[in-house]
Amino acid sequence: MAFAEYPVQSLMYITNRPELVFTEGKGSWLTDHNGKRYLDFVQGWAVNCLGHSNQGMADAVIAQAGKLINPSPAFYNAPMIKLAKQLTDNSCFDKVFFANSGAEANEGAIKLARKWGRKHKNGAFEIITMDHSFHGRTLATMSASGKAGWDTIFAPQVPGFPKADLNDLASVEKLITDKTVGIMLEPVQGEGGVIPATREFMQGLRALADKHKLLLIVDEVQTGCGRCGTLFAYELSGVEPDIMTLGKGIGGGVPLSALLCKGEVASFEAGDQGGTYNGNPLMTAVGSAVIEQLTAPGFLDDVKAKGEYLKEQLLVLSSEFGLAGERGEGLLRALQLGKDIGPQLVEEARDMGPEGLLLNAPRANLLRFMPALNVTREEIDQMIGMLRTLLKKLA
Repeated sequence: MAFAEYPVQSLMYITNRPELVFTEGKGSWLTDHNGKRYLDFVQGWAVNCLGHSNQGMADAVIAQAGKLINPSPAFYNAPMIKLAKQLTDNSCFDKVFFANSGAEANEGAIKLARKWGRKHKNGAFEIITMDHSFHGRTLATMSASGKAGWDTIFAPQVPGFPKADLNDLASVEKLITDKTVGIMLEPVQGEGGVIPATREFMQGLRALADKHKLLLIVDEVQTGCGRCGTLFAYELSGVEPDIMTLGKGIGGGVPLSALLCKGEVASFEAGDQGGTYNGNPLMTAVGSAVIEQLTAPGFLDDVKAKGEYLKEQLLVLSSEFGLAGERGEGLLRALQLGKDIGPQLVEEARDMGPEGLLLNAPRANLLRFMPALNVTREEIDQMIGMLRTLLKKLA
């Protein structure tokens, strides 16, 4: 079927899309309507943590779909209970609320912090967030984000989100007032250019939060679920946050997210929080299959090792072509190009033949790599070889 035969005009415009339709995928590879294969180092923006068409996830969908899909969130269901316990058993948190997207989980975190502030901090409601951060596309999460230009697109913004600078503790401290209820950040700013929060900064935030009786909130929508080499990125800093949000990887490709908190922070009352599909057994069964694979013996050690290997290979490219280095954690990494050729590299990588390469450039001067966590070293080598070919042409 030729691309012209697909009625794409029925879709609302939200972004420029290339004229190809993906029809199937397996592991690190996608296939389009022409049968061309693409090595996928984007994986839905770190969503497909186990690659395309993971067998464990497919088995979970099939088995659960034949039993129960949605009894309503007004009732318990077995997969919801199982996944919640898997998450609390493997984290510092006590309570879980399931949602459908990272933005929805972050919206829930904002609501929870404000409710806690009303109950325990004289109505404090402001949450200090970071410049260049990304927390989602609802009105509140766009307002919490520090993405350039977002303060005017759907103005007026939701108030209550003063912005500090990542890794600058003084910039956070000067924003704290009696209206402050919490501090919210991504342990690694993904959309902001793959910029990790330092261990010292994270520990400093924990100390500030303790000193001023504030909530420390980590948005792990992109960094969580093994992406950074530990199950959750907060573990890298040796701190325990009060609230955490998960999305993307927790569902491995299906719409699932989670809001987690310490027991003493769980302050929602009946009617405060909900949602039609929250915790439905079909999605939570898949999430449970994902967590089972991520917590299998040796899996995360392998992610760390492959993250180091990818780092080494990117540094080789950087040295070879006089680029500006690399940064990141685990299998969330960026190659700093030193010039604004990122979008051009993305286009040419996709269009190269006989096989294409899918890359992402959240900033014009860098590439972001978010491969499946079970990517092979051979596939890393293949990506590096393809990228080397492009850099010889463009860099």
